Amino acid sequence: QVKLVESGGGLVQPGGSLRLSCAASGSIFNINTMAWYRQAPGKQRELVATITSGGSTNYADSVKGRFTISRNNAKNTVYLQMNSLKPEDTAVYYCWAEIGDYSYDIYWGQGTQVTVSS
Repeated sequence: QVKLVESGGGLVQPGGSLRLSCAASGSIFNINTMAWYRQAPGKQRELVATITSGGSTNYADSVKGRFTISRNNAKNTVYLQMNSLKPEDTAVYYCWAEIGDYSYDIYWGQGTQVTVSS
């Protein structure tokens, strides 16, 4: 059974930085695209950043230039480096991944809280 486990959330002051990690474990043959989503209170879940197995990345306009997504394929882990954090970045951050062999299933992590406040 495949699991995604996030870590690294917490409370940070505006302008600060956090690094989120998400490790996939279990019966993993191949991981295709990995991503981070977030959901703020009262809002819909939104895509933050994606990274393909080849390392191509895409970002939401709201985080471009501040957030960096990366991955370590040998460790089945994806990261989100968040710099210059703003109060509007406060949300639960979820890891997402396409995992499988000849076809991919979608997996979600349990979420980690990020709070940006003074």
